[in-house]
Amino acid sequence: MIDLAKGCVHEPDPPSAPDSVSATAVTVLARPVDPVGLGSWLAEFASSAQSADGFVESTTSVYADERLDLAIAVTFRDESLLNGWLDGPARAGVLRVGSARGFHRAATDLVLVDGEPTPPGVAVFRHTVTAGRVDEFIGAQRDLTAASTQFAGYEGTVVLPPGGSGEWTSLIRFRTERLLAAWLKSTERQDALSPLRSTLDEDFSTFTQTTPFGTTVRVEDGRTKLTPGWKSAMLVLLVLYPTVMLLSRFVGPILEGMGAGPWLTIWLSQVLSISLLQWVLMPFAVRRMRRWLDPVDGAGLGVTLRGVAIVGAGYVITLAIFATITRLQYWDYR
Repeated sequence: MIDLAKGCVHEPDPPSAPDSVSATAVTVLARPVDPVGLGSWLAEFASSAQSADGFVESTTSVYADERLDLAIAVTFRDESLLNGWLDGPARAGVLRVGSARGFHRAATDLVLVDGEPTPPGVAVFRHTVTAGRVDEFIGAQRDLTAASTQFAGYEGTVVLPPGGSGEWTSLIRFRTERLLAAWLKSTERQDALSPLRSTLDEDFSTFTQTTPFGTTVRVEDGRTKLTPGWKSAMLVLLVLYPTVMLLSRFVGPILEGMGAGPWLTIWLSQVLSISLLQWVLMPFAVRRMRRWLDPVDGAGLGVTLRGVAIVGAGYVITLAIFATITRLQYWDYR
């Protein structure tokens, strides 16, 4: 456990699997009138999550300065496991105990799922802080917070020490997405960012968002970066080809047997294939190729070539399967 500027990190075993889509709940707390016992209650809060299935880590925000929110973030292996703990009796019990002691939630829990949009009005940033400059980084965050309070709709800033990723995380909340956008685009923010950047090894980045068809959108310092189109196309082809082949072999004959004409059979098959790709097959493939699709983490030559080799091997395997297994060749069953 690390204690830094009243921020704690708890790292249990085992960590989440690299290909899992982690989910984090950030609970923002009101400043207690009497902080006596706060540390022990935060430990109880973290303990209630540690005993739950899928727990990865919990992190308490830096809150020594009144301008920074008091919050605790809990990460689980996936969203369903996180929701199981959020709705479970263990967490409900520790919240009741906290309320009795004067520790209350200040806002609705914020749920952040890797690869999905953040809640409206919320922006999340990751920071790689230069060794020995943590105090300067926290000071820059305080100054940035002071500037943001001058804008309409500002609700708070959470600064979380590094967990398993090794990166600091800051989270800023505005009442609406429009008000948040006004702050992000403001000259006041740009002026306040210079001291913050000087404490970082590299420029900060936001959470990424990946579309169902394999395009990862990543915003860094207001600049939007996208997965190269050829990578998305390669992955779609890898998933689409076997899907169409199997639907043509097994679903097409059923539809034709029900009296559907070729024009309707093809249309219904396309509806089914697009639905499978949108909600089942592509999300599965994207999770396993997430780093390769990331326009920043996957930009290196080594990562790019490994991903191309994996997708290329998938092409070879699927082509070999449909070329050699006659039972799967739909043209023999017309």
